[in-house]
Amino acid sequence: MSVLSDDELRFIAALKRRDPRAFNALVLKFQDRVYGLCFRVLRHPEDAREVAQEVFVSVFEKVDTYRGEAALSTWLFRIAINHSRNRLKYSGRRKERHKDSFDDMLVQPTSGPLNAEVVRPDQAHNRKRVAEAVEAALQELDDDQRIMVVLRDVEGQSYEDIAEITGAQLGTVKSRIHRARQRLKLLLAPHLDPDDPTSV
Repeated sequence: MSVLSDDELRFIAALKRRDPRAFNALVLKFQDRVYGLCFRVLRHPEDAREVAQEVFVSVFEKVDTYRGEAALSTWLFRIAINHSRNRLKYSGRRKERHKDSFDDMLVQPTSGPLNAEVVRPDQAHNRKRVAEAVEAALQELDDDQRIMVVLRDVEGQSYEDIAEITGAQLGTVKSRIHRARQRLKLLLAPHLDPDDPTSV
């Protein structure tokens, strides 16, 4: 049974007719999320841009295979993960790839009273230190663990959707995420000060 609403079904039908307006709308809606996911997996902005473009080309080519059994975003993320995995294999997870700050992965507030808050220099230093530690710790995970923990803890995907996206069994998803979190906890322990809220 389809999980799609009537509006979504009409949108998918337009995509399958290769309606350029529908594809433009799809790109506008998902390009930031697809790029963000690719970047978080690949940790290199140029690779992420190239892979994100490949993802939308694949969507254009393969949209006829989409049956509506999962949400469109889930199908799109599955394509993004497959392309990202292929790029990782191709690049051999180059150790020399440029490292961008983990701060780019954090969602910053865009409204509300926090915008007026001035961060003290010591707090900014601690946040930068923790961000760098998290970035380094993520690189210590194997590819599958990093992909799954990013999907769960950064993208907020459900375990079921992660299983759909990655093609893994639900139990495998849960165990890999659990092991990844335990590994991250051990790696980050020396960098976290329980008395400093900016270090958590």
